[in-house]
Amino acid sequence: MKRSKQNRGLQWTRERAALLALVCLTLGIGGGWWMGGSRTPASAKSGNAPAAAPQQAGAAAQGLTPERIKAMADEQAAPLLARLKADPLNTDLLMSLGNLYYDAQQYALAVDYYGRLLKIKPADVAVRTDMATAYWYMGNSETALSEFDKALTYMPNSPSTLFNRGLVRWKAKGDAAGAVADWQKLLATSPNYEGRDQVQQMLTEVQKQSGNGPGK
Repeated sequence: MKRSKQNRGLQWTRERAALLALVCLTLGIGGGWWMGGSRTPASAKSGNAPAAAPQQAGAAAQGLTPERIKAMADEQAAPLLARLKADPLNTDLLMSLGNLYYDAQQYALAVDYYGRLLKIKPADVAVRTDMATAYWYMGNSETALSEFDKALTYMPNSPSTLFNRGLVRWKAKGDAAGAVADWQKLLATSPNYEGRDQVQQMLTEVQKQSGNGPGK
């Protein structure tokens, strides 16, 4: 899944950068790829289960348990939580905590902080999209799709939202037509989209699988 671009000053906090560096070094992450602050796995598996987060295979190989990863995230989150206690409606802190736990694969906690932020700023499309992708990784495709739909009511042409909703439609629901519609809209409305080549490759794959490729 692709992380949305949250263009805010606290997107890459010192705490979050430290956690990411530690996790990446510990796991020896080489798979997956990053684009402009947005994450997508190297591949997405078919079926109703969510695609594995990029770090999971490396974590298992290194013996880094989910409990250890959470402990690392909690340590990095502690100073932010102390500040949040004094300022519970601080949306930058809520976003930073959501991002921190998302990157540590603690998706339920990420959803909690994203949800608290969205109660204050319901039209924040980037955060709502990230919350939807967290729901997807938790195996809850129905809620993920619902949140993508809400995000698109605020920003109908949001590239990250269209990308991810198309992926969930295809992988979780077998809705090839819906996925194609989302990705074609993405390409039409965001001609300079940095993941354009990947979207075109996925379009080719889904159309081939559904028997609706060129010439069909």
